[in-house]
Amino acid sequence: MRVLMTLRQCLKRSGVTAGLGFFLLMCVAAAVHAHPLSTPEGEVMLTVEGNISRTNGGGVARFDRAMLQELPQGTIVTHTPWTEGSSHFRGPLLSAIYDAVGARGDSLHVVALNDFAADVPLAEAKEYGVILAMRRDGEPMPVREYGPLFVLYPFDDYPELQTEEVRFRSVWQVARIVVE
Repeated sequence: MRVLMTLRQCLKRSGVTAGLGFFLLMCVAAAVHAHPLSTPEGEVMLTVEGNISRTNGGGVARFDRAMLQELPQGTIVTHTPWTEGSSHFRGPLLSAIYDAVGARGDSLHVVALNDFAADVPLAEAKEYGVILAMRRDGEPMPVREYGPLFVLYPFDDYPELQTEEVRFRSVWQVARIVVE
């Protein structure tokens, strides 16, 4: 706060316009509050890149299981076209990952281990509470069963999500997200 007060006083004395002064104050405030992500201690499960401001090395954000579990989580109980019966899926909200990396953009380009990719609109991810599922019925999801990370929509809660277009966005075996 002392830095902001000093800057404000300097701007006032120098006669800088209010608009420019406000802009400079916001830049300083952002820099003061921005901090890098912690470094993964376990195996990296997800890499986020693109239009992000918070990284933990090499201009990207890498997350291990523990880091993903520390983010705000969501639970979705739903049927999917790929699994039998209703399941409980749990994992970080896509919007929480977006926030954690200081992203600026309106689309998440989600890429699977086999390079299959789809674009998830950020507004849609927020509106429907889309998660990056890490667990199905309480158990970690192995690669052979759509894991370790699976973009999941609450299909049973919103009939409008039961379209081919949305199903296409439900990428499984997620390895990377590019913020665009």
